[in-house]
Amino acid sequence: MGASGHDSTLGDFLKSRRARVSPEDTGTPPVPGRRRVPGLRREELARLAGVSVEYYTRLEQGRSRNASPMVLDAIARALRLDDTERSHLWNLSGTLPGKARHGPPQRVLRETWHLLARLERGEVPALVLGRRMDLLALNKPARALFQGIDLMAVPAGERNMARIMFCDPRVREIYPEWEDVAAEITGTLQFYLGRHPDDPLMHELVCDLRKASPVFRRLWAEHQVTERVMGEKRYRHPVIGELTVTYQAMALPGVPDQTLLVFTVEPGSASEDALHRVVAWYEEQQQGQRV
Repeated sequence: MGASGHDSTLGDFLKSRRARVSPEDTGTPPVPGRRRVPGLRREELARLAGVSVEYYTRLEQGRSRNASPMVLDAIARALRLDDTERSHLWNLSGTLPGKARHGPPQRVLRETWHLLARLERGEVPALVLGRRMDLLALNKPARALFQGIDLMAVPAGERNMARIMFCDPRVREIYPEWEDVAAEITGTLQFYLGRHPDDPLMHELVCDLRKASPVFRRLWAEHQVTERVMGEKRYRHPVIGELTVTYQAMALPGVPDQTLLVFTVEPGSASEDALHRVVAWYEEQQQGQRV
């Protein structure tokens, strides 16, 4: 029996991590013979992890399930995985108990709407992302910041940040480092799929993006994983010009798979002045439409 899609994803991830580590990196002698693949051979990785070649081969081929935590940790050390990649490995292996499954449509809590409104009064852009990076809510400063895309004009069923990133050509205009942002979003989807391997809508999203975007296909095949926590981004607003923001991602309490993204600017900076002008411009636009 062949490997399932989930097992295949585990194998692809392990092979991609093997390919980036050479015997010289590990300080161990390479296995003799002509090398047909970049990076470590299965024999070399098995030796470093202290497992048999047969066992590791079964794991990579999806013929061995529920590897022990000790084995996974040994493989993670041998492959020099960072914390996010290590968590992704555990998720893909199916070892962690209590994984969340695909559930009913997500709803934003009233308390979260109140929080968005409070942040709005301070001209702080904020939005709520759900499963698969679905856009669930955003306040007016966030609408102003992303006005180059006009997120509220996107049909509700298509309001997904990954889909917008790869399928809406306007996004390239607002992100000067579009490829870096695209890689981060792809890595976030990889991490989510590891946590929720049985989510059919996630598989549908990945399938759609692979068909629609050659860049996504390339990035997805690299198996980089990202857990979004904090970072800096440059935006190019169609009216105000460029500004730099810092984002922080926070899991919302009491609701699974909902993340609050808050965008801030350096006090006294040109970006702070630009954000004030962005929000003021957006308000003027809204008032003109109401007249």
